Amino acid sequence: MPEAYERHLVPVLFRPFASDMAVRAAALRPRTVLELAAGTGALTSALLTALPTASMVATDLNEAMVSAGSAREPRARWRQADAQALPFEDGAFDLVVCQFGVMFFPDRPSAYAEVRRVLGPRGRFLFSSWGPLASHAFDVAFQAALEESMPGQAPAFLRDVPHGYTDPDVVAADLATAGLTMATAEEVTLKGVAESAASVATGLLTGTPVSAALRAREDAQAIRAAVTRKMTDRLGAGPVTAPMTATVYTAHPA
Repeated sequence: MPEAYERHLVPVLFRPFASDMAVRAAALRPRTVLELAAGTGALTSALLTALPTASMVATDLNEAMVSAGSAREPRARWRQADAQALPFEDGAFDLVVCQFGVMFFPDRPSAYAEVRRVLGPRGRFLFSSWGPLASHAFDVAFQAALEESMPGQAPAFLRDVPHGYTDPDVVAADLATAGLTMATAEEVTLKGVAESAASVATGLLTGTPVSAALRAREDAQAIRAAVTRKMTDRLGAGPVTAPMTATVYTAHPA
């Protein structure tokens, strides 16, 4: 999964937003930075470039992602860590960042409470979540292709998880429960550029939990081929450029 994620999804879906978030992080001038759900290090690299003198710790729950990320970006200190039980001292960081990870936390208020605990008194929490599925051209094309190829049986992962935490009022309430105050919530739309729709389809089919839903099926190969074909029909052959919308939040201790 990390290899497919890095090869097919990171350049298209994550790197554009990583560049944007690194600029926001640099404006805060932190000395110590903790990244949650760092994956293979797309944001990590952007942060290290934007903040060359900061101390950087990158974490992920998935050990395979940590191994891949540490090999790809050795300038950071990497740790396997659960966002709901962070292995760091109170007040250890000026900035905690998380790009497209909070949607995956099983108990977001608990994770936010841990963020509050490890932040210094004047620290900041900078994080992002995807907008509704319809606002992400790559993902909406993929989900439509999946549903057409698996009538009544298509995994709802994209709609329920990456695109399932879209209401700023809900986010603000979760933060407040954890002792954090939302300062800003800015909707950002950027363009992703893919070498082909087929490449993105491959990444979503093999680099996300959708792969687990297909693995045990006898018709998995036929479904993958159908999804790739239908996604290409929707987005076009050859290089593809499409809009993607997310919300970028900042919060601070209450």
